[in-house]
Amino acid sequence: MNLGIGKALNLVIDKLASWVTTAIKLIPNLVVAIIVLLIFFGIGWLIRKAVSKSLRKITENRAVAGLLETLAGVIVIAVGIFVALSVLQLAGVVTTLLAGAGVIGLALGFAFQDTAGNLISGVILSFRHPFGIGDIIECDGYYGYVHKINLRCTIIRDTQGYLIFIPNKTILNKPFINYTWNGARRLDIKCGCSQADDLDKVRRVAKEAIESIDSYNSEREVEVFFKEFGASSMDYVVRFWIHFKDDIERHQARNDAIIAMRKYFDANDIATPFPIRTHDFAMKGGKRLHEELIKADAQIKSNGVDK
Repeated sequence: MNLGIGKALNLVIDKLASWVTTAIKLIPNLVVAIIVLLIFFGIGWLIRKAVSKSLRKITENRAVAGLLETLAGVIVIAVGIFVALSVLQLAGVVTTLLAGAGVIGLALGFAFQDTAGNLISGVILSFRHPFGIGDIIECDGYYGYVHKINLRCTIIRDTQGYLIFIPNKTILNKPFINYTWNGARRLDIKCGCSQADDLDKVRRVAKEAIESIDSYNSEREVEVFFKEFGASSMDYVVRFWIHFKDDIERHQARNDAIIAMRKYFDANDIATPFPIRTHDFAMKGGKRLHEELIKADAQIKSNGVDK
């Protein structure tokens, strides 16, 4: 019994002694590994500063810039950790960590594929700059001002004040319209004039009315196109461009254009006709009402004389 206990103690002591010996031998490697880590921490800090400085010239999205800065620093530090483990002759640990990171990355990729897609789309949108804060855009049926851009979604404020969260993946994969980028926008106003009016005069007066409003963009000519013969009018459309910054200007420009056209039309005796209807009171179509009334009156008089 005592021999068994003594043998076990000797084995423990021998094992501890071998560990101490190994640790003493690894002290130089440990020092080198610590120095390697410190060096890589310094390199990571420098790279983060360099990335931050470069991103300021490329994108104004601080969320994306912060993500890329952190990602660059983490990559450098991770490389430093693997190098330090190699110096400590822990290659097996390095292999295990790499395998574990691959498995975890694969699992997270399947679990958060939509989130990852929105994240990557947010980074791409930040570098491409298709729109900025305050721009008016329309995407997937939603229209409004860009309120905020983050890594997961773009937040727009519609004309009624509601905040709408659109995933970045949707904006990147679907067509969208940026109404602000060129500073101009075309308005179309549908009109009608009397069929008796001089159409050349109508076109000239309509152009003069549009050219009189302040928001008219004189770099582009006013266009007037007659479209068809209406039931009681000659239908046409007036197309013109305005200086455009926000949605209020669009509504104000349309308001000013309609008021100006009405004033110019009244001053030049151009009528905007009311709907005209022709009523047929006879059993057989094509007869005029006043002719039928004359015949009826004559019949009444004739019946009165007979009596």
